[in-house]
Amino acid sequence: MTEAGGIVYLVDDDPRVREALSELLASLNIEHVTFGSAAEYLEFVRTSPRQEKCACLVLDVHLPDINGLELQRQLADGSGPPIVFISGHGDIPSTVRAIKAGAVEFLTKPLHHEAFLAAIRAAFTQDLEQRRKTADLADLQRRFGLLTPREREVLPLIAGGMLNKQAAAALGITDVTLQVHRGQIMRKMEADSFADLVRMAGKLGIPEPERPL
Repeated sequence: MTEAGGIVYLVDDDPRVREALSELLASLNIEHVTFGSAAEYLEFVRTSPRQEKCACLVLDVHLPDINGLELQRQLADGSGPPIVFISGHGDIPSTVRAIKAGAVEFLTKPLHHEAFLAAIRAAFTQDLEQRRKTADLADLQRRFGLLTPREREVLPLIAGGMLNKQAAAALGITDVTLQVHRGQIMRKMEADSFADLVRMAGKLGIPEPERPL
């Protein structure tokens, strides 16, 4: 876990729990920051630049300011890392709500170290994957931004399965001009194949063209 550069953010109002888990994480050289309330955590992430490669939020359900489940809801826009819930009073409704909202795990105190560390590993893996997807999408959007307005009209037509002749007719241009645009699109999007271009269009959410009846 240390090689991934992961960091654990631990939010629990019980100083004994914070101390015990901090000692465990420190013994494994896992970087971590502890907080006694949701407000402390939110203030930290607002004011501190974060350079971590991946992160995990270990969150107590019962906090002195706002409920941990409410904090999860506030972070549902993607601004927070994957969450591992911990609670001294685990109940089925809270567990179901947390997991449905995307929590990695819901653990009941006293925590079993192996289960706790396994949950952190899973959260780190999930965060790395999400960051990779976000970076890939940002790169695709950058490439899409290189296309001219006409090329952006051509892309959904050819990615949607239209033949060159059909796409050219739909745009009122010649087959040769359509082929030139197609070549430019392949080059700018850095597509290795037509199938690759179709996958890119799907990731970008480009709608398929309406076909005449």
